[in-house]
Amino acid sequence: MEWLEVSTENCTVQRTLDVVGEKWTLLILRDAFNGVRRFDDFRRHVGLSEAVLAGRLRKLVAAGILRTEPYREAGSRTRYEYRLTRKGRDLWPVLVALRQWGEAYVADPEGPVLDIRHSACAAPVRVVVECADEHVALTPVDVTVLPGPSARPRA
Repeated sequence: MEWLEVSTENCTVQRTLDVVGEKWTLLILRDAFNGVRRFDDFRRHVGLSEAVLAGRLRKLVAAGILRTEPYREAGSRTRYEYRLTRKGRDLWPVLVALRQWGEAYVADPEGPVLDIRHSACAAPVRVVVECADEHVALTPVDVTVLPGPSARPRA
């Protein structure tokens, strides 16, 4: 059967994009992988309106990609942090692959904003598609993320 003859109604790429394929969702996930946990921090850093951010976070929690964890600062009401679940952490290679493609084709001439390196040997991290025969994939705990040449302080 030729590809054009195949139904895409159950395409996993399409189903994945239904969950995480919106620009703001990917930027929220980028920040979550870089340690952002709180609503106000996501809002400030990503630049989303409260309504759009709340909707995207609800969708990610409902999909099991993020989970909420309560916290309370002195004198304030209980609020929630957003933490990646295993399902969410499994999206890490997708974000690294998008970054890798971006560095190759639409990069800032001064260099990357983040420099992702393997913690054990300090070599740059890249996504490589390979067979599953005795190969071990890196996880977020295996890397160190450092500011890159084009990182600038927030105004």
